[in-house]
Amino acid sequence: MDTYTHGHAEPVLQSHRWRTAENSASYLLPSLRPGLDLLDVGCGPGTITVDLAARVAPGRVLGLDLSPDPLDEARTAAARAGVEVGFRVGDVYALDLPDGSFDVVHAHQVLQHLTDPVAALREMARVCRPGGVLAVRDVDYAATTWFPPDRGLDRWLELYGQVARRNDAEPDAGRRLLAWAHAAGLRDVTATTSSWCFATPAERQWWGNSWAGRATSSSFAEQAVAYGLATPAELEEVAGAWRRWRDADDGWLGMLHGELLIRL
Repeated sequence: MDTYTHGHAEPVLQSHRWRTAENSASYLLPSLRPGLDLLDVGCGPGTITVDLAARVAPGRVLGLDLSPDPLDEARTAAARAGVEVGFRVGDVYALDLPDGSFDVVHAHQVLQHLTDPVAALREMARVCRPGGVLAVRDVDYAATTWFPPDRGLDRWLELYGQVARRNDAEPDAGRRLLAWAHAAGLRDVTATTSSWCFATPAERQWWGNSWAGRATSSSFAEQAVAYGLATPAELEEVAGAWRRWRDADDGWLGMLHGELLIRL
């Protein structure tokens, strides 16, 4: 079983709720049109799924997540937006779906958490129709950069990488997506990058508060302690670093993401 490094604590979901099709799947949008059937793997609280559903309506849309925890919130988001989306628990390694079920298969920030991302790509490709598109996007944590410098944030990045790799996951997935696609036998691939930038006071409040909370009250924090990689006191220091960055008038942070559009 794969271990989801972040878990679904409130500080994590706070981050996930910010994600939209525009800020997290813009590379996919030109490939969408009304009437396409779309599968969103690892949908979480459904904010991206709902946005994508509005673009492909009246096409069928299904959101899957390994955990049931965020799915009620996803259903509420779909109802609020007035779009038809089904949400259910699903396993990316064994999708309970027929071959060629969807025109678009999308996964955002999923492959980085898997022990076998190549197998997951093969399975997602299986349920994509010939002529369809498989779209994946993942961060590359080692390419994250910020200002002003802070040893506490250096420690956060080091610790996050250690926890993720202890889970047999790959925090620097962005740079590996193309290699994983090729290993899965997928060759008609367009690789791009995009980034998130947090620099305004509102953005720093949101991102800084999210990670200050995750540093002490999330699955990541629990795993860091359980694996003997950090003490609670060290995690409090990491949370303090995020609050310092949040409150810095010139605070800035950029996160690079790799993206693939794979034609089937």
